Amino acid sequence: MPFAVTHVLASIILVDLYRDYFTKHKKYFTIHTLFIAGLGGLLPDIDIPLNWISSKLGFELAHRGLTHTPLLALLVLVPGLILWKYKHHKKAVYFFVIALGIFLHIFLDSFFITNVETEGIMWLYPFSEKPYGFNVLFNETFVAYGAAIDAFILIFWLWWEERRHKIKDFI
Repeated sequence: MPFAVTHVLASIILVDLYRDYFTKHKKYFTIHTLFIAGLGGLLPDIDIPLNWISSKLGFELAHRGLTHTPLLALLVLVPGLILWKYKHHKKAVYFFVIALGIFLHIFLDSFFITNVETEGIMWLYPFSEKPYGFNVLFNETFVAYGAAIDAFILIFWLWWEERRHKIKDFI
């Protein structure tokens, strides 16, 4: 499974690329929006600290449960659509990038699994609780170098921003 840094950076980089090459509404994509996107990429793992708290209260929450389903992304997307409809575009974009981060997180997790039955993603929840996973990129070597991969992604993104001189665009 990807480290937290990968989830955060993947969301930030995807939103940044969208901002640079696709959107007509660049004013809604500030440095704050990228920060929110990064938080959205980490949000599904909120079940880990919640499990630490709940275990002290006598019950446990399973990792990759409800927070690792597209349902959570849809629940975040709905307020964004409502805000967009009522012309609160900047606030709506925050919800959109959080939903994107959540979806990207669970998508990445489905690529990095060892056992579909215990670590898969319930893509069809609430209609089905059957876990699915692609298990395309997982192997022991990849896991051993996970921190190096995170560092490479961070360095590449910083280089890209410096090369494009886009860091000043966020200020």
